[in-house]
Amino acid sequence: MEKVKMGAQPFVFPMPAFLVGANVEKRPNFMTVAWSGIACGEPPMISVAIRHTRYTLKGIEHNMSFSVNVPSVEQAKEVDYCGIITGAKVDKAAVCKFDVFYGKLETAPMVRQCPVNLECKVEHMLDLGSHVMIVGKIEEVYVSGECFTADQPDVKKIRPLLWTTLPANVYQGLGDVVAKAFKVGLQLK
Repeated sequence: MEKVKMGAQPFVFPMPAFLVGANVEKRPNFMTVAWSGIACGEPPMISVAIRHTRYTLKGIEHNMSFSVNVPSVEQAKEVDYCGIITGAKVDKAAVCKFDVFYGKLETAPMVRQCPVNLECKVEHMLDLGSHVMIVGKIEEVYVSGECFTADQPDVKKIRPLLWTTLPANVYQGLGDVVAKAFKVGLQLK
């Protein structure tokens, strides 16, 4: 199979479509973030990469806390809106009709309509160039009650929203199951 050189760029498919929340100037604000991922298991941590110019970053730096909200496929319109409109000019939580709640940190707004919410305390901030990478210690996780199967969160019920960059530039859900993890690889033993 022939390979085509693409140059150095952040190509990972698909990416999550998260709503990162922070209180900015005494108001909850949410922005769409795709550059994010689990950073550590013990203690549990997540990373988000945010441009230095983003309004939400001001709130994260001020409060040293933020939330990562995992929207479902039904929330594509709100997620897209939060990615194209700045909270400096509009109350995005009001426009999107988000039911905002707070957990034990009391400074990281979360969206009740999102099936999964991670409440995070800032542990590290690293200037990487165009973006600052924020590593947050996950203080608490909230999962909607209807998203459980046998006392565990069920991804089929969560239905997380994903983003695929250019050329498609679309939101989508998870596809078909292709194999059982920690099992299919045993066939190569």
